[in-house]
Amino acid sequence: MTETEARVGQPAPDFTLPASGGQQITLSDYRGKKVILYFYPQDNTPTCTQEACEFRDAAPHFAEQNAVIIGISPDSAAKHDKFIAKHGLPFVLLADEEHRVCELYGVWQLKKMYGREYRGVVRSTFLIDEEGRLAQEWRGVRLKGHMDSVLSAAAAENPV
Repeated sequence: MTETEARVGQPAPDFTLPASGGQQITLSDYRGKKVILYFYPQDNTPTCTQEACEFRDAAPHFAEQNAVIIGISPDSAAKHDKFIAKHGLPFVLLADEEHRVCELYGVWQLKKMYGREYRGVVRSTFLIDEEGRLAQEWRGVRLKGHMDSVLSAAAAENPV
């Protein structure tokens, strides 16, 4: 974790990124709502698709908790548009093609696959409270049980 990286209990780093649908989204525009901010490696891969569909299916439960869902990956907004249409996702996906926000949240890291090292997104989810503070984080996410954990945290009065 770097000194500038997001920390639980601190204000969540604000940002503006291009979104699916051609809009620009700024995190601080969501003050007054909880934000489920999830970072994932790539659209249309098996685990990323499963995660997006789990968030899709849980979206009404998050809405009951005054929470919005925002996904971020290095994919382009155009690729996100296709991913949303293909899977009926009811939330925005943001394009962090230069990894700036991924780095702010400490999810752009060195990874290894088949003996090859490369930099990429470590699957992570952050709960940001109504005042814009980072309330909880899940890094290196494995999907089994993850949605229940995030839903429980969003439903808690004070998840910090």
